[in-house]
Amino acid sequence: MRCIGNMSSQAVEYVKTPMDQRDQEFTIDLQPLGRRARVPVGQSVLAAAQSVGVELQAVCGGAGTCGQCKVRCVSGNLARPTSEEFNELCEDDLKAGYRLACQVVPLSNISVDIPAESLTSSQRVQIEGGELRAPVDPVMPLNDLREERPILGLAVDLGTTKIAGYLVDLETGQTLAGRGVMNPQIIYGEDVISRITFAGRTDQGGNCLQRKVIEALNKLIRDLCEEAHSSPEHVFEAVVAGNTAMHHLFAGLQVQQLGTAPYLPASTRPIHQPAKEFGLHLAENAKVYTPPNIAGYVGGDHLAMLLGVGIEDCLEPTLAIDIGTNTELTLKANGRLLTCSCASGPAFEGAHIKHGMRAAPGAIERVLFESGEIHYYTIERRPATGICGSGILDAIAALLDAGALDKRGNFRKTAARVRRREGETEFLLVNGDEAENRREIVLTREDFSEIQFAKAAIRAGIEVLLRLGQVDAKSLASFVVAGAFGSYLDLRSAVRIGLFPEIPLPKFKQVGNAAGLGARQMLVSARQRRGGEELAERIEYIELTIHPQFHGRFVQALSF
Repeated sequence: MRCIGNMSSQAVEYVKTPMDQRDQEFTIDLQPLGRRARVPVGQSVLAAAQSVGVELQAVCGGAGTCGQCKVRCVSGNLARPTSEEFNELCEDDLKAGYRLACQVVPLSNISVDIPAESLTSSQRVQIEGGELRAPVDPVMPLNDLREERPILGLAVDLGTTKIAGYLVDLETGQTLAGRGVMNPQIIYGEDVISRITFAGRTDQGGNCLQRKVIEALNKLIRDLCEEAHSSPEHVFEAVVAGNTAMHHLFAGLQVQQLGTAPYLPASTRPIHQPAKEFGLHLAENAKVYTPPNIAGYVGGDHLAMLLGVGIEDCLEPTLAIDIGTNTELTLKANGRLLTCSCASGPAFEGAHIKHGMRAAPGAIERVLFESGEIHYYTIERRPATGICGSGILDAIAALLDAGALDKRGNFRKTAARVRRREGETEFLLVNGDEAENRREIVLTREDFSEIQFAKAAIRAGIEVLLRLGQVDAKSLASFVVAGAFGSYLDLRSAVRIGLFPEIPLPKFKQVGNAAGLGARQMLVSARQRRGGEELAERIEYIELTIHPQFHGRFVQALSF
């Protein structure tokens, strides 16, 4: 039986267990949490999830009778559904790849998508980003809608990993509700490049990705309206800001050209079209606005961020950076606006790190070297289940301070808690008796390499912009750090490992989700939309991949 559903070229096979597989281990990719488990043949997905601290609803204790641990298998070989699964899941669910985690047994490496309702705790998603400053300047004649109450708008920051949505009163500019969710496209790839690849794999790849994000937005709209005691029928205007690839996938535009040089977007122009053309369930005549894209890897979300931080009001040299799986930077100096992007990858989200995870309860988010010892702190002070991006940066800084790590990212083998296991040198961060499920948490040389490449790309981008803008880092009046990761990282750690230049800490400003704030400003103000479009025209985009200074700067920035 081949389970295809609506998953395009990805498929799940139900096969029997070959005898020669009995001693194998398989990797279980648990999305959207970014966790991976290695499990022996015969172990269920539920047991695999629990072994790495991912807690699924399972009130029946894994007997398969409550139906609450439902997951969707995206790829790989599985044992056939059990009788319990046939009882708890309908035929459509099974065809779409849904299984009960406590019953399904992998027969190869597999990837599963965990619905939010199947988790016992939620992942932290950044939505805060400052107060709305733009005066209400309606983009539509509100007089025609006076008989409607309320008159609402929707602002969305459509990120590669996370989606932040805001429900706004278009008459007053008040934000009535805000909520963040994971981008469900993540099951098809953790970064932009992997999704571009998936979109081009078959004729329906792009449609599949578009459908996933539209479904997520429609659910987000319903949840926001429910929180505000309203209805999607009262939402008459929407602004959706995303990076160029997310924008194109949302709008149904081709993305394959973004994966190869010269990385040209299909369109840089703003879009203002009926919401029904996108498949969004809003008011009958509602429209959707997307800000203009700047380049192949700098989209309308960065433009929204620049509006949100008030870049035009900055009279002295200012650098604004939005850190994510793709990081965008803009320098305003000497009458110029210089912008670039760099592929920082998902390492700052905890992906590709041995015991990495995204920011959820139990994730180590802070690591300090104090009084000669390493101390760690977890989200919600739960027993440690893994380490998220901010914790990884802290850990590197702490190990440097402790003398356990050198500038090249290599362990000093004589340092405390540095050991050799199975041919790999590692640092024991959390003992098994302190961790969830008594599973040790370690840091490896490969973990540090992931961070080195990500931070070197960002630092090299910073240095290139400063050189082109004829500004020394110490001359910056302000260094603005936006984005979810930027909100939670420790600035001292960021400077210590060389991610940011050594400038006085008071010059740094962590502003949260400024892209969401800018999207709200463009939602309530026609003047802000025009200002954003004019700003986009003035920006000078620098393609780092072909810039003569980038490679040298990148190599220099690899050292901690």
